[in-house]
Amino acid sequence: MSDDPLVLFMPSGKRGRFPKGTTILDAARQLGVYVESVCGGRATCGRCQIEVQEGQFAKHKITSSRDHISKVGPREARYAEKRAMPAGRRLSCSATVEGDLVIDVPQDAVINAQVVRKDADTRIIERRPAMHLCYVEVEEPDMHRPLGDLDRLKAALQKDWGFGRMEVDAHLLAQVQGILRAGQWAVTAAVHQDAEDDIARLVALWPGLKNEAYGLACDIGSTTIAMHLVSLLSGRVVASAGASNPQIRFGEDLMSRVSYVMMNPDGREAMTRAVRQEISKLVQKVADDGGIERHDILDAVFVANPIMHHLFLGIDPTELGGAPFALAVSGAVKLKADDLRLKLNPGARTYLLPCIAGHVGADASAVTLAEGPHRQDEMMLIVDVGTNAEIVLGNRARVVAASSPTGPAFEGAEISAGQRAAPGAIERVRIDRETLAPRYRVIGCDLWSDEPGFAEALGETGVTGICGSGIIEVIAEMYLSGIISEDGVVNGALAETNPRIIAEGRTFSYVLKESGPRLTVTQNDVRAIQLAKAALYAGIRLLMEKQAVATVDTIRFAGAFGSFIDPLYAMVLGLIPDCDPDRVSAVGNAAGTGARMALLNRDHRREIEETVKLIEKIETALEPKFQEHFVHAMALPNKIDAFPRLAERVTLPPRQLADAQNGDGEARPRRRSREERAARRRRD
Repeated sequence: MSDDPLVLFMPSGKRGRFPKGTTILDAARQLGVYVESVCGGRATCGRCQIEVQEGQFAKHKITSSRDHISKVGPREARYAEKRAMPAGRRLSCSATVEGDLVIDVPQDAVINAQVVRKDADTRIIERRPAMHLCYVEVEEPDMHRPLGDLDRLKAALQKDWGFGRMEVDAHLLAQVQGILRAGQWAVTAAVHQDAEDDIARLVALWPGLKNEAYGLACDIGSTTIAMHLVSLLSGRVVASAGASNPQIRFGEDLMSRVSYVMMNPDGREAMTRAVRQEISKLVQKVADDGGIERHDILDAVFVANPIMHHLFLGIDPTELGGAPFALAVSGAVKLKADDLRLKLNPGARTYLLPCIAGHVGADASAVTLAEGPHRQDEMMLIVDVGTNAEIVLGNRARVVAASSPTGPAFEGAEISAGQRAAPGAIERVRIDRETLAPRYRVIGCDLWSDEPGFAEALGETGVTGICGSGIIEVIAEMYLSGIISEDGVVNGALAETNPRIIAEGRTFSYVLKESGPRLTVTQNDVRAIQLAKAALYAGIRLLMEKQAVATVDTIRFAGAFGSFIDPLYAMVLGLIPDCDPDRVSAVGNAAGTGARMALLNRDHRREIEETVKLIEKIETALEPKFQEHFVHAMALPNKIDAFPRLAERVTLPPRQLADAQNGDGEARPRRRSREERAARRRRD
């Protein structure tokens, strides 16, 4: 037995032995214990907090002590100086194993289980799948016609179904004779032909009539995985399921996962294995929920952002971590399911939509396919808000696309009270214009905080933090209420008359929740959202300039997060350009819809393959005007762009042009240099 210290994680109960000097975070990752880490182990986010349980644990034969963990180092001390941390807590990315330990992962650090939005829409998709079920009756053997059983089967398929040249999967060769005789020479064949000019391939065979065949449409997101089980015969969604992407334990955002691969020799293999195992679990779940066998799943379509795409395929994503952001493969990928270790029918096929560019992936292609800007005359803007926002703008004449480095602020990272969408998270906020008193709604409760029965309805969950949609709304409401200026500065003068405004060092904060654990919106929180929204808006403005348009006709928010963004507040914040609010809508998991379209109709596969070739990718890091747009977009809603249609719906505070600009309309040099530095850092 190894003499290395034994580490037990609670409440999961997972344990393992690790050499002294191993960080607690690395030990957790190796055991598959989820410990949230946003900053990639740099001791800046504070999300990886753990507690050491002291004492003798006879059941586990462990004597655990705080002496068995390393002393507080400079990085932890620096974090503790800047932000409060409960007594006894340590940062697992810095603390190392020095002896046997029982480690508790506090549930407030996990911030509850994430809410995974997974439902499919009800769109009717014309069926023309790549996988065909073909019933045929085969001529019995004849001593006067010495033609093999398989050859007579192929001849029947060609005669009755019009297939030309046909090949057969190797696993069927030894089974054909038995299946033909079991079906008394009547069988159902699964034939895969992805395109008209492709060679048809016999991939599965059943005796008699088989009238069930299914496919998977799966969107592999950096945070969540959503899967739909679909009938290939009717097009009906039989079951849907979703789960958190287990790669989160290696890094919260995409770049931290690339860093993990670069710093750990087995990092790529570990993340590939983790995501495939989770997908396999989802396959079993949708099969169980749909009342079918995995063997009846014959086809699968996957979409993902470029880094998830590469890791799922087992490709090292390191080249995507820096310019020129080279993809290993950009076109559509067609593989057998067995090549990806997916235990479906032995003949099942998989199809991955093409990627548009280094940071605009197959998920953006799927959204484009689903929403169809290339099929209409109006100028449509599609925005998928995430740590790396993907933006598509165009119509049938021209489509352009870009990615913008928004960072994880909209997902709760970098926000003092931020968290992912989970029960107890504030998702809606309203602030009284006179008293500055807030009221809010949380996930898991239909009541507002000022309604009778609110506290009782929350139960044991309580109010745990603020999720992305709540962060957008509270900062927009703070602006509309005069708590912050258009430059995003919290008005400290209000502290003299209103207890909601409190001093914190040299800046001020707004108290959103007073009782229990106090939740505040700090000046740093406002800045983090300003930086994120400015990066997104600057990317959008670049695309609008490329299209030579001053306005857009429609805006679509894609993704789970986009489904819960209020269009009015998104415009107040300056997250998106001015547009008729009635023409701004959420399209949910449009990437999953695009995947279903490609699953059920092979013509859609050809459509998106050709469309992607014509989409022009704009690299924001190389565009000189990105910095200028970024600086203007730091203001709420924007320093120079007008929002007349928004102003028809919302009373916006007076513009502060006199204070914020010189006579020539340029921003003051001190402000410009600070934000230009921020823009340059985000671009680099």
